[in-house]
Amino acid sequence: MNTTIRNRRAPRFASLLSAACATLLLAACSQQEAPATAAQGSDAAPAGAGEVNLYTTREPGLIQPLLDAFTENSGVQVNTVFLKDGLMERLGAEGERSPADVLMTVDTGNLLDVVNAGHTQAVDSDVLEEAIPSHLRGEDGQWFTLSLRDRVLYADKDLDLEGFAYEDLADPQWKGRVCIRSGQHPYNTSLFAAMIAHSGAEATEQWLRGVKDNQARKAAGGDRDVARDILAGICDIGIANAYYVGRMKNAEEGSEQRQWGDAIQVVRPVFASAGDGGTHVNISGAAVAANSPNRDNAVQLLEYLVSDEAQSMYARANYEYPVKAGVELDPVVASFGEMKIDALPLTEVARHRKQASELVDKVGFDN
Repeated sequence: MNTTIRNRRAPRFASLLSAACATLLLAACSQQEAPATAAQGSDAAPAGAGEVNLYTTREPGLIQPLLDAFTENSGVQVNTVFLKDGLMERLGAEGERSPADVLMTVDTGNLLDVVNAGHTQAVDSDVLEEAIPSHLRGEDGQWFTLSLRDRVLYADKDLDLEGFAYEDLADPQWKGRVCIRSGQHPYNTSLFAAMIAHSGAEATEQWLRGVKDNQARKAAGGDRDVARDILAGICDIGIANAYYVGRMKNAEEGSEQRQWGDAIQVVRPVFASAGDGGTHVNISGAAVAANSPNRDNAVQLLEYLVSDEAQSMYARANYEYPVKAGVELDPVVASFGEMKIDALPLTEVARHRKQASELVDKVGFDN
């Protein structure tokens, strides 16, 4: 009797035990999954430890040596997403689920557009603050300059020039002797915005009219075309970025670019209207993304990029000027002499970008 009862209850007991185990197993799995889901937006347990996701508008080849060195030093793998265009649109579409950790771009205006759109977060880092002068980073730690692109004078190598002011570009002595790219290009818009900040809109408008009157050809082409046209005798001077000279003068012997580079000298202009002024610089810079899943690694990458090693690599590989003082320069860049950077905060320059663009159209600078 007892045996019969045990035999009848055994299947039911086994079924109940199986169901109970299944319930406990599901509960355990739920408890394990819940923290992982929450951790996706948590600084305490970032997803994908050991990696950092970089969204960049810079050509990967220009920065890959630095990223490789960072990985070798830190063990953190850098996953690079190159976005020639559409950075803002992609971040907007991804929203809070964006995997981006570090946002890297060139031009002050482009970087500040990303900041103002709410795609970045504040970073408090003694390493970054000690390496980067205050006027070359956000006061609230939302963005940081990584390297500098000084806007300099290309001049015929036979010209006797001891110094030059940006205001001199409008001097009648240079009538028919100036080459420059489009005034609407961000490199020039930034320079013109700085002129507004220093001298006011009215004076800048008159200056732009003077520069237009001095043009040897229509404002067009690229920065290296200024050197090309100086070699060709079309013009004697022009405004362009310094790092292109490093590329030209280090090009293959006998190549066109080497000939362009060898035809010019470089002078770093200053803003005469600023009194003891300095040279205008644009930047390459970066910020930590607002929803970075690997925030600690993102900060670690930025701190590495302002180290002596990385800054020296910037100088040697890209011929850009280091943002950190005391770093050894590429020999070509060093030959330009010491640079005194215009102390105007880059946020002030960016504030006048739209006005500068409007003045370019008003005076018909590119016509």
